Amino acid sequence: MKWSFKLGTLAGIAVYVHSTFFILILWLVMSAWQAGQSIIEIIATLFFVVALFGCVVLHELGHALMARRYAIATRDITLLPIGGVARLERMPDDPGQEFRVAMAGPAVNVVIAGILWLGLRLMDGTSGSPTPDLMGGPFLHRLMMLNVALVVFNLLPAFPMDGGRALRALLVTRMGHARATQVAANIGQTVALGFGALGLFGNPFLILIALFVWIGAASEANAAQLKHALSGIPVAQAMLTDFETLLPGDPLQRAVELTLAGSQKTFPVVEGTRTLGMLSQAQLLTALTERGPQCPVAQAMEAGVEPVEAHSPLEPLLARLQGTPSGALPVMHDGQLVGLITLDNASEYLGFQAALEKRKQ
Repeated sequence: MKWSFKLGTLAGIAVYVHSTFFILILWLVMSAWQAGQSIIEIIATLFFVVALFGCVVLHELGHALMARRYAIATRDITLLPIGGVARLERMPDDPGQEFRVAMAGPAVNVVIAGILWLGLRLMDGTSGSPTPDLMGGPFLHRLMMLNVALVVFNLLPAFPMDGGRALRALLVTRMGHARATQVAANIGQTVALGFGALGLFGNPFLILIALFVWIGAASEANAAQLKHALSGIPVAQAMLTDFETLLPGDPLQRAVELTLAGSQKTFPVVEGTRTLGMLSQAQLLTALTERGPQCPVAQAMEAGVEPVEAHSPLEPLLARLQGTPSGALPVMHDGQLVGLITLDNASEYLGFQAALEKRKQ
């Protein structure tokens, strides 16, 4: 995710913090300062925020580790001011697996809250339960109550939150993936409108959450429609067949000339019948700035790109295309480079298919 800084690695997964997270920290410090809090109190507040977002990281790690059980990798975990996001390579196609991946996050918060509750009871030496005050009481009490709040909030049936994903998994068994996603997205956007209305008359932070839920629900619905439309379509039908290639020893100036001469933005780098890598426009611009136009293409390209076969299905490649720096993959047939598949090509193909479908109606 852009504008993010790496904090470290947890269970083999890179953990990032988005730059907007520091706006939250700054706002908390300024609010505490204006309220007349001492430096010690401000530091204690910040420490509590760090502990809370540590629980958020563990929540996202729960999703990631459950997905790993089904051979689904997690690209990274990113902390945002409104929570965290674990970017899975894909969601499971099996509804039962999707349900378990969705519920793994809230389950982590249930365990954390349970451990804190037990610790509070042991420290108090009483059999009574802590009072249900969300922000009052000692450090561990507040952390416990906010973990409970995270469970409740994430289980709301508002797609793309955990509850919405669990709802989609249940609906898939009755109405298919695309329709189930649309229904869950509609419910999510309805909940988003509710958050937005409450934010106008109460906490403005709810408006930010409403925007996150609304945009996320729409994005998931569009992705599901795209997946449904491309189901069963081979790569060969959507690939780019009129393209230029580069040699590893070509200067970057050659890539500049080919770019200006046509509309191609990404170039395969070949040597004989082998495809050695891909050179995207972003990589070209960076290398031109740092090394100049005579730099060999081999020093700027993305090496080790795994090609795809022309007869392979297009739909599963979308997530892989989104995860590649170049946004394009070489297409092979009988050991020969026969085309390129890009996100733009896939989108254009879908647009043409949609136009043809409308004509039939």
